[in-house]
Amino acid sequence: MTSELDVPTLHADSVTKSFQQGPVRLDVLTGVSLTVKTAERIAIVGASGSGKTTLLQLLGGLDLPSSGRVKINGQVMSDLSDSARGELRNRAVGFVYQFHHLLPEFSALENVAMPLLVRRMGSGEAFAAAEDMLSKVGLSSRLSHRPAQLSGGERQRAAVARALVTRPALVLADEPTGNLDGGNAGHVFELMLELNSQLGTSLVIVTHDERLAARMGRTVVLQEGRLVER
Repeated sequence: MTSELDVPTLHADSVTKSFQQGPVRLDVLTGVSLTVKTAERIAIVGASGSGKTTLLQLLGGLDLPSSGRVKINGQVMSDLSDSARGELRNRAVGFVYQFHHLLPEFSALENVAMPLLVRRMGSGEAFAAAEDMLSKVGLSSRLSHRPAQLSGGERQRAAVARALVTRPALVLADEPTGNLDGGNAGHVFELMLELNSQLGTSLVIVTHDERLAARMGRTVVLQEGRLVER
């Protein structure tokens, strides 16, 4: 009998993804399999154009594979309705991108509280949780600042706080430090590792930075549409 502890946070089984461009079919992923355990840290590396971002979107349920299955906390994403898939993403997955994607008209506090408000948490509880997470990323003095009033490093830290405020089982990050200078990149990355340890969140990062990849528990390489363990 399988217990909850035995269920991987993420499991991709023989995932393929093809795109039709006129008469031409482009096979981007040709059979990707990956298992991510609780609190595990994995780097995905590969050449530009190899399909890393496409893979991350499939792993997070933002897109569906042409064939194969992706499971998050044991649930097959393609078996769920659009609304159920959205609810599972909101509950179990946090996303961090190269560009912060903060909403410019809202404060840092409002941006970070947004995922909790979307799931209809009471505003008092949502803002308290957002404030606590912003404090963890060193932004307790910047709660009321809008994105334009924050530095690049501060905006990315706010984006990390937003990804983690729901205490997700899984964080998927696409070049999360790629838009930052060396000092800020190192700070944001250290912060992600620290919160991964504190919260027990599984962490999958797509990166071109071999120094960052070397700090993760495992590194897999996407080549010719498949993942190869390094």
